[in-house]
Amino acid sequence: MPRFHCPSPLIPGSLVDLPETVAHHLHVVRQQSGAELVLFDGSGGQVRARLVEIGKRRASAEILAHEAVDVELPFRVTLAQGLPEGSKMDWIVEKAVELGVTGMQPLAAQRSVVRLAGDRADKRLAHWQAVVVSASEQCGRNRLAEVAPIQDFSRWLAQPGAGTRILLSPRADASLAQWVRATPAQDVTLLVGPEGGFTEQEEAAALAAGALPLSMGPRVLRTETAGLAALAILAAGWGGI
Repeated sequence: MPRFHCPSPLIPGSLVDLPETVAHHLHVVRQQSGAELVLFDGSGGQVRARLVEIGKRRASAEILAHEAVDVELPFRVTLAQGLPEGSKMDWIVEKAVELGVTGMQPLAAQRSVVRLAGDRADKRLAHWQAVVVSASEQCGRNRLAEVAPIQDFSRWLAQPGAGTRILLSPRADASLAQWVRATPAQDVTLLVGPEGGFTEQEEAAALAAGALPLSMGPRVLRTETAGLAALAILAAGWGGI
């Protein structure tokens, strides 16, 4: 059954207008009135719905019943990602959502090649949030991960954070996998550098701010791999896979 995000109130028995993008998709795949689908508003749970009207740019559906479906990880995890080059961030956001990330914090680090500000940053942020929606529709999540506005690494580091901040670094002595096995589940923030990693100065600042340095094993992972591998390790060790 097709799944779509719909930000309107989804109250059983009510009739809702679907977003134009959803209406267009349904029109392209030739869905007919009477077809059933799943809708979610991003705050948790989902509803079964039935198409009432379908056009090229407009569609409406009757909300049938609420379903308390929850596939979230049993802990909250934020991925603080140093901005990579090109379209890598799109891929990171998509796969992080599939793996259960709660929030994304793009960071402008010293080695970040991409520099975004003003309208360009706003447009990129909106694009990433759209990637979150699409990935959530595909993977069955009913809560939307939040992509925070881009921040300078040092400015973000100075702010209080929720949970344990973990600095993923090939220079760390202890490994993330070992730490997960010895530690009860808890909220965490994963710090991943851009291409080339964080500088020694940035790592020192993170450690001074209380971050826990952990490695991902003997191999050096690319920036688009490290955070996703860490998410998988957390889910495998603490539940969620």
